[in-house]
Amino acid sequence: MIRSMIRYLRGYVRIRVEGYSPERFLNLCSFHQIFIWGLTPVGNAYEMYMTLSGFRQIKPYARKTHTKVLILQKTGLPFFLRRYRKRKLLFTGVFLCIVLLKVYSMFIWDVHFEGNEKWTDETLIEFLASKNVSPFMLKSRVDCPQIVKDIREEYQDIVWVSASVDGSRLKIQVKENEDTFWEEGDPAKDAEGSEEAPVSEEAHPTDLVATEDGVITDIITRSGVPQVHAGDTVKAGDILVLGRIDVTDDSGEVIGYQYEQSDADVFADTQIEYSDSMPLTYEDKIYDGRERAQVYLRLSDWNLMAGTIKNSYDHSEVYTYERQIKLGENFYLPVHYGYRKAKSYSFETKRYTKEELRQQLSRNFNRFCEELVEKGVQIKENSVKILIDENSAAASGMIYVNKRITQEADTEILTIERKEQDESIGTDD
Repeated sequence: MIRSMIRYLRGYVRIRVEGYSPERFLNLCSFHQIFIWGLTPVGNAYEMYMTLSGFRQIKPYARKTHTKVLILQKTGLPFFLRRYRKRKLLFTGVFLCIVLLKVYSMFIWDVHFEGNEKWTDETLIEFLASKNVSPFMLKSRVDCPQIVKDIREEYQDIVWVSASVDGSRLKIQVKENEDTFWEEGDPAKDAEGSEEAPVSEEAHPTDLVATEDGVITDIITRSGVPQVHAGDTVKAGDILVLGRIDVTDDSGEVIGYQYEQSDADVFADTQIEYSDSMPLTYEDKIYDGRERAQVYLRLSDWNLMAGTIKNSYDHSEVYTYERQIKLGENFYLPVHYGYRKAKSYSFETKRYTKEELRQQLSRNFNRFCEELVEKGVQIKENSVKILIDENSAAASGMIYVNKRITQEADTEILTIERKEQDESIGTDD
């Protein structure tokens, strides 16, 4: 590939050598180190490729060997420039293109993230923009170590960050701490998930109470006083582990209390009521074959469109395909192209068959059970049944499971009233 490119830049020709002694001509070329390739015998003559610089040296050798040299083909940049030397606009356009590519190569045109799951690309891009890091910025202003530092300081659950400039793309790779994934808006989990969450000097005393009715199967206590044992039946709200420890004297009398955060794994056999239903009919999409397409070119916020799909049909699905123009692997230009296609359809009311209803309800139940298993719930058995008649389709019953049933609750703070002993003073009569 590189050799072919060098040959094209220098220029080469395909020639035919014929006459009295073409073999002697070839020997002279070899002796004077004139490179030839693609040698092919054609009757009493030979055809071959030769560089432009080599071709300029063969005239005395052809005269000496009484051979005739015919040029069959001219290839390469020197011939291209000579052929179009009078087309000034063409070379002006090429020059401007080179200048623009040079200017474009000085900017960042795309910010690419890898490894982020919890934090979306839009969130990270918005944060970087607040730090003056965004597309259309000069490469010379990109401070990769500072970008890494800013991201680590802002997002405590990102444990590793790498930033690099590849061509015209700013590539940022992150590694998130999966143990800190939580539902947004839960302050307790927000504090728990952050590695640098503030922790008070005195832990807030808590009990562990049952979240639902069940029969205890296993209890592993790390801190606190267990109030139940395996085999005990509990109801929702019952205290399972107490965060208050009695302090007694030698006689066994309670003289005070110590408080701590209860920590334990308490599992119980319990049951979950399951119910699901679905309509007997559904709206099916019927495509009528009508389509409209729109081709567009986008440069930042400026769009050039050909065709229209807006309000083309009463009901339609719009598919969009878009790509960013790039040169090579990492040299991205601020130009996107693509097309949108709208496919027309109408609705037709159809009725499920009994088998389809049964299959869908079964899939829903299996999906529900899979979600329970992912949460660490052990399914022991179930009594769920599917009932289908002319007016309804439903699945209902009980699922018998073994699961953790603890949640934290504030420990009741107790005080002990101390009675001072009266001291009697004796007198002699």
